[in-house]
Amino acid sequence: MNASTNRRPAAVDARLYPFDGHLLDRGGIAYHYLDEGPRDAAPVLMVHGNPTWSFYYRELVLALRSTHRCVVPDHIGCGLSDKPGDDRYRYTLASRVDDLTALVDALGLEKVSLVVHDWGGMIGTAWATRHPDRVERVVAMNTAAFTNPKGTKVPPSLWLARNTVLGAGLVRGLNAFAEGAVRTCTTRRPLPPDVARAYVAPYDSWDNRIATLRFVQDIPLSTSDPAWAVVAETEAGLSRLASKPVQLHWGLRDFVFDEAFLHAWERHFPAAEVFRYSDCGHYVLEDAGEEIIPRIAGFVRASPS
Repeated sequence: MNASTNRRPAAVDARLYPFDGHLLDRGGIAYHYLDEGPRDAAPVLMVHGNPTWSFYYRELVLALRSTHRCVVPDHIGCGLSDKPGDDRYRYTLASRVDDLTALVDALGLEKVSLVVHDWGGMIGTAWATRHPDRVERVVAMNTAAFTNPKGTKVPPSLWLARNTVLGAGLVRGLNAFAEGAVRTCTTRRPLPPDVARAYVAPYDSWDNRIATLRFVQDIPLSTSDPAWAVVAETEAGLSRLASKPVQLHWGLRDFVFDEAFLHAWERHFPAAEVFRYSDCGHYVLEDAGEEIIPRIAGFVRASPS
């Protein structure tokens, strides 16, 4: 690990993302993360998805960092982390879980409040089910920690990107996945232009969009897919988190992680506190942050279970 560093792109307004990050060396690859708040405070570990980055949690960090230690990694290939080629890094779910484990271990985090969204749900809960004694509570937003409750059904845009040369070219050549997300993943209100620019800023070239594509290609739909074994292991281990307080926030206009995924969470965690946002989309924290952030803050500030 090193001292604080500022890798913020010029296109990301410092007033929106007023943080100096840190780097963890992963075999010569820089793994960027935020570490905000008192180092001896209760930790909140926030894990993002694709094609977002730690920017997704900026307002939650600002709300919690006076009372909690907020740790927010950028997955390798995403945000302000390095973006190596396939010859230097395996862009798989297993690698993501290994990276997160290395970060938690390096920082010595215990009694973690885990906050997850999109792919962050699969990555974060894979770590959590392997280390339930280090988990205090879980907050999940429009994500999964189990195999697809709808089988092999995925939206056409994901199928195109995952399975075709054309889709891969659109994602890496035109940044179609990240650009499309900032236009379609909020439904209560459009993202302000400066926020939309910040989301896509780290993905400004063919090389820098590798993780955006590899995440989609890693979506597990059958037992032959590389991520399937990790997902199945995690789903089988969710019972190890059954005693933890769980809070769920769901944008019901998400065209990927729709209500079928929420119902699956409720089956695994029937005592969970659930908040539905009928007019919100996949980036539910952008759509309804003024409602969600105080609810998460109250939840993580509650007495330990």
